[in-house]
Amino acid sequence: MSKIFTFKNDVDTDQIIASQYLLLPNIDEMKGHAFESLSDTFASEVKPGDLIVAGDNFGCGSSREQAPSVLKALGVQAIIAKSFARIFYRNAINIGLPVLVSPELSDAVQQGQEATLDLSAGTVTVEGKTYTCTKLPPYMQRILNAGGLIAFLNQDTE
Repeated sequence: MSKIFTFKNDVDTDQIIASQYLLLPNIDEMKGHAFESLSDTFASEVKPGDLIVAGDNFGCGSSREQAPSVLKALGVQAIIAKSFARIFYRNAINIGLPVLVSPELSDAVQQGQEATLDLSAGTVTVEGKTYTCTKLPPYMQRILNAGGLIAFLNQDTE
């Protein structure tokens, strides 16, 4: 089971990882500051396999790749939102972090609830109720399984 962390609409990349932390030498040092302006406990409470559920326009703002990277480094299994900023969506797929669209999930769940994500079926189950989300096409699933676009392109294809 995965714990749900909820966020509202228009969460921008500066709220995910503030610009002053981009000066830190690596993602491992940055990840402890994820969502610092919105939650002083997120980075210490999130566990590998947990889910982020958000409203519309998640990841708006700058195109910094560090925003999805810190979430992946913290072990976030997937981000499920009503919609995503286009560049955040591409950056997340490029680094191997699943980003899924569900029009109804964010209005139906609460912070701290437990969920089960079935990525291949495109479903999330919370307290016995199943919600649909993006069912990724096979090629995108292969990119995620490889750990991101660069890892996918570097795979031995023989």
